[in-house]
Amino acid sequence: MNSVQGLLAASVISIQNSCFIYPACQNCFSRLILDSRRFNCLKCGCTGEAKVASYRYRLSLKIADINDLFDITVFGSCLDPFFGVTAENLQRYIQNLDQLSGETNTESSTRALVQAVETCFIGKRFIFGV
Repeated sequence: MNSVQGLLAASVISIQNSCFIYPACQNCFSRLILDSRRFNCLKCGCTGEAKVASYRYRLSLKIADINDLFDITVFGSCLDPFFGVTAENLQRYIQNLDQLSGETNTESSTRALVQAVETCFIGKRFIFGV
């Protein structure tokens, strides 16, 4: 699944999701189901304490080359250089920021992150391994 079949030079047209970080199973990388104390992976059955759940990046993009439009999703640590931190550290930072500001609704943090990602990616050209 990680082998690159080819390279595609394309520009980012839009960001398709507003949730760039997700709690991920350490065994199979599937999205975890979190409650206040525990996590559960529906795919492999892994469970644990919610406070030790790991996080990964997932960025869905609409891109265009000279001829076509494509929907792609970029996962994992290859996005660390673009965000400047690991997904785990960015998630902690957002949680701490929300706690310090007394925010119970994380909508303002999410909106700010979406705007930053759009500014950094939309209209820029990248080479994607597909």
